[in-house]
Amino acid sequence: MNEMSLTRKNSRVFRELNTTITVMAREITLLFKSPSTLIASLAMPIMMMGMIGGNLMQNMAGGLGFDFGGFMLVGMLVNMLFMMVSMNMTSLVEDRETDFNQEMLVSPVSRYSLVLGKILGATFGAIVSMAGTLIVGLFMGITLPLGKLLLILALSPLFCLSGGALAMMLIGLIKSKKAANMTVMLITMPQMFLSGAIIPINQSSGILMVLSRFMPMTYCLDLARAVVNTGSPEYDSVVMFNPLINFAAIAALTVACLIAGTFFYVRSEKNR
Repeated sequence: MNEMSLTRKNSRVFRELNTTITVMAREITLLFKSPSTLIASLAMPIMMMGMIGGNLMQNMAGGLGFDFGGFMLVGMLVNMLFMMVSMNMTSLVEDRETDFNQEMLVSPVSRYSLVLGKILGATFGAIVSMAGTLIVGLFMGITLPLGKLLLILALSPLFCLSGGALAMMLIGLIKSKKAANMTVMLITMPQMFLSGAIIPINQSSGILMVLSRFMPMTYCLDLARAVVNTGSPEYDSVVMFNPLINFAAIAALTVACLIAGTFFYVRSEKNR
């Protein structure tokens, strides 16, 4: 009896894992079939970091007490992960129009496996955008040690999962792709400024401080900067929280957004 129960459990785990991998592979395949998306993944950092970041470096970097270039590069790497994953998650709305969602939801698999596969597939495109950010940083004379960069890369799936979960919570309530695109911009652009991607927020207070604390990117950025600046004299100037606090906040916000987003997503499909 126990062997039969264990076999069924293993079979279910394999089925869920296979579902996640299949959905992820589909998203990556669609990305390669859309050259414009790949180009946007590489071009976006030029605008975000080259123009906005370059202007800030020239006008407000002096007197900060730390290397603003490195601060900005880490911020833009994490910001691009959030932005690209959120933008790619809008394809859920397009899938609704082609009835792909309905076909997937009638299958005997967990809805979380479908959503997780979607986010992991979007993560691939987001990591491509990291390459664009690093190239722009190289031209601006900003680099990171290879070891530190690999640590950020190791954390990138966690950051992408957090960004995808946040986008999922809103996309589940939206019926049109145009509205989804606008909503994604409304959640990514404010985060870029309020979470400290390119502007320090250590001294923020009032409503700005409250908003920043509810944004997952705030803790992802702080964790990434803690990893990069560990052991450096700049650590206390650029890192706000203990890494364990950051990790706990990321996990809590991601789980909350993922549960709420999946619930809204499944309910909207059932109500069609």
